[in-house]
Amino acid sequence: MFSLGESVSSVEAQVAVSVVIALAAMAGAYFVQRLRQRLADKIAPLAVDLIGSAISIAIVVGALFAIIDLWGQTESVVEQFGHLEFEERAPLIAVTIVVLVAIQVFTSVARRLLDDVTQESDAMSEHEREISYRLTQIVLWTVGIIFILGVWEINLGGLLIGAGFLGIVVGFAARQTLGAALSGFVLMFSRPFEVGDWIGVGEGAEEAEGIVTDITLMNTRIQAFDGEFVMVPNDVIGNRMVKNRSRKGRLRMEVEVGVDYEADVEHAREIATEAVSEIDMIMSVPRAETVVKEFDDSSVTLGVRGWIEHPSSRRRWRARTRMIRNVKNRFAEEGVKIPFPQRELTGREEQGGFRVMGEPAAAGPADDTERRSESERDGQGSNGSDEESDDATSTSDRDATGTDGEGTDGTGSESSDGTDDEEEWPAEDAAEEDDTVAADDESSASNDRG
Repeated sequence: MFSLGESVSSVEAQVAVSVVIALAAMAGAYFVQRLRQRLADKIAPLAVDLIGSAISIAIVVGALFAIIDLWGQTESVVEQFGHLEFEERAPLIAVTIVVLVAIQVFTSVARRLLDDVTQESDAMSEHEREISYRLTQIVLWTVGIIFILGVWEINLGGLLIGAGFLGIVVGFAARQTLGAALSGFVLMFSRPFEVGDWIGVGEGAEEAEGIVTDITLMNTRIQAFDGEFVMVPNDVIGNRMVKNRSRKGRLRMEVEVGVDYEADVEHAREIATEAVSEIDMIMSVPRAETVVKEFDDSSVTLGVRGWIEHPSSRRRWRARTRMIRNVKNRFAEEGVKIPFPQRELTGREEQGGFRVMGEPAAAGPADDTERRSESERDGQGSNGSDEESDDATSTSDRDATGTDGEGTDGTGSESSDGTDDEEEWPAEDAAEEDDTVAADDESSASNDRG
């Protein structure tokens, strides 16, 4: 068409010229954008947007045709337009171009409105304005593309079904990422903290504390006081407790100190309040104060409180150090004692005194008397038992003697071996012997009758 391909023969030169044309088109579009921003205050914004959008589209289209001609594809493109029945579809092409220009204009208008809102009030931060603009841009372009596809009578049923299945798959695969993104939207518009605030996320050892440096859709960047940068996912922030220590631009400091139980508590409170009020870092409004907190083991605990402006880690520790130093020096000057932990051990008197577990108790006079009386009673009981035992022994001897004289079986033989030490037979054995003798007698009688 313009014979650019003939003037540049080598492939390397064509690539280089194509890159130059693309960069020139981008520079031209950027220049038009800056010119639109400067002329917006002097000319009607709508006219500026229309003219600027038309010039930008013309620059892009011109660069595209120049690159096509450079590579010698002009005739092919013209033939393709001929197959597309360009003359018959000219209205559709015109509608498409108008819709694209309208989308570009509307996005520019939305950008200008968001800028005006940001400049007039602090209701929206710069980051929130940028996110809102990008979302508006995505929505406008999505609606415009769907409208253009409908103009060209393209069936969107299959496309929508595929988009639905794709959304389900992406939702299951990236549910944590989507959760973080949704939490990012909530954080940006609910605004529990802003960039520059001093916050603490979590509790105890898991607490992340520092200055907020950036808030994105996926995470929040915090600069810790040791110089490290902590990236906290937005879904974690949404599920944890967040402490904003500098929401109102001030922070309350508190130092606990104990005074002796014998000291005048009201006098100690006045001295501590005056000592803290003398520090230049402590705000006069709200005023410093000292409260009585609790009865401790060795002292009465006081809470000395003061407020600092523009809180930071360095200012907090400097203020705390000065508070402790001033209170300590003033208490020393006024004679208010700060006691160290003390314990008094006392024991109550017990009978027999103290003893170690598992050892017998020490014997006292009364215990000795009781033990002697018990021993005497035990001795008398032992003598009686011996006498009873002797009686039982003599009775057994007599029973054994009687058994020896009478213990013969049916045949007339003696059942004892003649010793005096033989014990008496059990009753069951005697009964069995009687049965045996009776059976023998019956057998002998039967034989006699036979």
